[in-house]
Amino acid sequence: MDNQLKQIDVKRYKSVKDQEILLSSMNVLIGQNGAGKSNFISLFKFLKNIIEGMLNYTSMKIGAENLCFYGTRVSSQIRIHIYFSTGIYYVILESANNGSLFIRNEYCGVVNEDFVNKNEGPPLQGKRIAFDVSESKLAESAQNDKIAEFIYRVLKEWRVYHFHDTGESAGVKKYGSIADNIFLFEDASNLAAFLYVLRHTQPDHYERIIKTVQLVIPFFKDFVLRPNPLNEENIRLEWQDKFSDKIFTAHELSDGSLRFICMATLLLQKELPQLILLDEPELGLHPAAITILAGLLKKASKRSQVIVSTQSVSLVNEFEAEDIIVVEKKEAETTFKRLEPEKLETWLSEYSLGDLWDKNIIGGNP
Repeated sequence: MDNQLKQIDVKRYKSVKDQEILLSSMNVLIGQNGAGKSNFISLFKFLKNIIEGMLNYTSMKIGAENLCFYGTRVSSQIRIHIYFSTGIYYVILESANNGSLFIRNEYCGVVNEDFVNKNEGPPLQGKRIAFDVSESKLAESAQNDKIAEFIYRVLKEWRVYHFHDTGESAGVKKYGSIADNIFLFEDASNLAAFLYVLRHTQPDHYERIIKTVQLVIPFFKDFVLRPNPLNEENIRLEWQDKFSDKIFTAHELSDGSLRFICMATLLLQKELPQLILLDEPELGLHPAAITILAGLLKKASKRSQVIVSTQSVSLVNEFEAEDIIVVEKKEAETTFKRLEPEKLETWLSEYSLGDLWDKNIIGGNP
């Protein structure tokens, strides 16, 4: 089965009332502040929490009032349908009296090839795996059902990355367990441990990371990746520059430099997550670094599916019109519109995509 997400239909989740969003390998969300880009990104983390059995915890923590479109008095249900080339998963969530959400209906299935080839039978084949339960049954169904196993495996490997926290107490700057190295955490708090393993198991990819970081930080020489001599189970991010033998820590990197290191590590590793989501990855980056970042994102989209939310005209200029999804708040709801290059052909002969966005020709501005 093709594991690329083709479409997601969302009804009454946060600011999204009823939208069908088509997705490709590269997806760049643009729009003004408050349009709903972050709500869309958060939907994927919410879905992952659902299939990992954390619906009750998540909905109680955030509150059904804040998850449902304009609150539970307006919207008592949230519906999420996701479509792959050959598979489908949907879940209907309903508000409970205690302020949380429960699963009214959960379903997974595949496209019926007889219907596609011969127009025989129903379009979809599958089954309801849960009804009126507090938590998802997808993981349980995956134990003995190939369709459920495929859906669960793909959704579990989605990653929503957010490298904004580079403050003094950020996890990426602290000592962490050297055993946390299987995948890069979503806040990169295990960056040192992950790089430590990459250096030993994927030396070619590690070298690409070093060379890419040097394009943005010319004085950067290499990481110094060593267990804490006082506790060899822990490690922190250290590095050297080309002009000194002194060893520096992550505290001595600029915020933009540290974020770029996180993104280069994520996008240049050998095995990418099934779906990568990044919220405003351009934050704090020099325009030249944004160009390099765009190249990394485009290359990654050849091996994985990438969804990026951005406020940067410079980053938008690096992509094609068909990569752009314009997010707008129309009256009370968030809308999504993928650009159609043929309708912009005349404009693009004279202006860049960023110019068209800035001039509000393609929307996405107040």
